[in-house]
Amino acid sequence: MNYICPMPADIETEDIWDDEDPEAEVTESDGEPVERMRIVAEKRQEPLRIDKFLMNRLEGATRNKIQQAIDDGFIIVNDHPVKANYKVRPGDTIVVFETRRPESQEILPEEMPLSIAYEDESMLIINKPAGMVVHPGCGNYSGTLVNGLSFYLQKEEVQIDNLYRVGLVHRIDKDTTGLLVIAKTDDAMTKLAAQFKKHTVYRRYIALVWGDLPEDEGTIQAHIGRNLRFRKIMDAFPDGDYGKDAITHYKVLERFNYTTLVELRLETGRTHQIRVHMKYIGHPLFNDATYGGDRIVKGTVFSKYKQFIDNCFEILPRHALHAKELGLRHPVTNEWIQFDSEMPADMAEVIEKWRNYVSGRKNAGA
Repeated sequence: MNYICPMPADIETEDIWDDEDPEAEVTESDGEPVERMRIVAEKRQEPLRIDKFLMNRLEGATRNKIQQAIDDGFIIVNDHPVKANYKVRPGDTIVVFETRRPESQEILPEEMPLSIAYEDESMLIINKPAGMVVHPGCGNYSGTLVNGLSFYLQKEEVQIDNLYRVGLVHRIDKDTTGLLVIAKTDDAMTKLAAQFKKHTVYRRYIALVWGDLPEDEGTIQAHIGRNLRFRKIMDAFPDGDYGKDAITHYKVLERFNYTTLVELRLETGRTHQIRVHMKYIGHPLFNDATYGGDRIVKGTVFSKYKQFIDNCFEILPRHALHAKELGLRHPVTNEWIQFDSEMPADMAEVIEKWRNYVSGRKNAGA
């Protein structure tokens, strides 16, 4: 499951990709954005920057926090995102969203099985299963990885005051499987987080996507921000007027006519980046209900094909995405360490079914 090795020869430190900066946007496991406040500007309202306008109406909010919320798409005017220098006018409807997160003292330690790929005094590598939310949020206050880590680390007598600040270095979605690094000390947290921020962490994903990609390798570049109507999901904005810059590199591993197995490496860390970018180029992840992959996107009209897809969906009741490899510098020794995880059984079975399907069609054609 894990091994220690020198830095790969074909990877320059500054060019290693990661998919989630510790300062990245809020992920779906944080909870669904909910409307906190709706304000309609009075008829006598004089033009005023929206950040200044809201400072007098949001208790405890600083100008920096308001500007960050605007950048992240949590503040909209007349159903559209705006910039911090937008001037509020009479009749404008301003909506402020928030993602409710429980405070650290609300986290209840829970005993649960944890798949630990590596552990020492400073860090843990966890292989997260499908269906496990990383940390508590709206509607998910128990059964999360953080609940399990809280129990495990207390048992190990590790003193961590706040698992949001110390311990949880990065996150992956509930239905994404694969590797996560956990810090066990303040110093390890600081050093690991710095690597993510500098984009010197190597992370390789494997995904099954709909369609036959036209090129064997490629790069997708389009800003990612919250969907303008449905705030829980993200969207791609190719013109770059909204959202944050996002770059995804892909490489085809295997083709199955109607689906493709790809590896993905990311240059930036945006919420749902892989899923949004693949949808944007017309190749959503297989069985991704949020981004249109839970239906037949490519294929034939034959009933046997529909039955085949339904069987695949039943075996893999989630989007087909696995965080397979993780490489970083050890926070104490500074030695390059790299980990590899096996493909989860449900995803591996569906991939094998596609291999057999393609093989059967070739034999039938012969």
